[in-house]
Amino acid sequence: MTGQEHDFSHLDRAGRATAGLARRPRLAVTLTIGAGMVLAWLILAAMAIRGAEARLASGAPGDALLKDLPRLPLPDFLDRFFALCLAPSPLAGSVGVQASALVLMWFLMAVATMLPSAAPMIRTYCEIADTARIKGEPVVHPLVLVAGYLATWLAASVAFAALTLSVYGFAAFGQVLEPVVGITGAVALAIAGLYQFSGLKQACLEKCRNPFSLLFANWSAKTARIFRLGTEQGVWCLGCCWALMLVMFAVGAMNIFWMALIGLFTLIEKQTAGRVASQVAGAILLVWAAALLLVST
Repeated sequence: MTGQEHDFSHLDRAGRATAGLARRPRLAVTLTIGAGMVLAWLILAAMAIRGAEARLASGAPGDALLKDLPRLPLPDFLDRFFALCLAPSPLAGSVGVQASALVLMWFLMAVATMLPSAAPMIRTYCEIADTARIKGEPVVHPLVLVAGYLATWLAASVAFAALTLSVYGFAAFGQVLEPVVGITGAVALAIAGLYQFSGLKQACLEKCRNPFSLLFANWSAKTARIFRLGTEQGVWCLGCCWALMLVMFAVGAMNIFWMALIGLFTLIEKQTAGRVASQVAGAILLVWAAALLLVST
């Protein structure tokens, strides 16, 4: 590019700021992802507080602490959203609206817990993109890759929402909903625990730990291909973590403390080599499943 092409002095302040971000995509992607994660955690925390207030005597772990937090005034649409997600049966018979709310809830959980663990993949893409940009090669913005990654988790959120509606259906017949106990919770924990020892889990984990080879081998200057590359990375991440998300059905979908724990463990698991972390977590989940099954029968 010529120096003239880099001259944005004719633009107003907002235009110059936007142009500066365009020339520094790593800053733009960091700000966007950071803002998205903070917003997701804030919404989930507010929903968790509402859920703790609704559970009077018996509640999920941490409810006592959440009830002591100040209840901030929220817009009506957020209160409606929370009610749809926390209600064990459709409000006003609107199953479709509740299903949409549950999809959004699970997607927010994915953004909050899984996006931090995708940071190495996003950073690797930015490094390859910087090298290409220095050589004068066209580069697709990193946010396209992130959009593809999140598209995979949005599709997964549909499946988790459908499973949640099934649990709500049992609740309508007098089952305890939150936290889900008994055989259903034990089965969820057992599946999550057994999957930690599987070869598929380790194969997906290796892809998440070493994103460079996949990103470099599939590098492209076409937006659609980078979006698809993001979805592929999302599939590997989903292969690592889908079973861990089932734990939320055993501890309560809006247990924010377990959300944070799963997010932290996922980050550690992807950053450490070997199978120790996965196998220790798997053993804990299997013992927990056996204990829950024992007390429920």
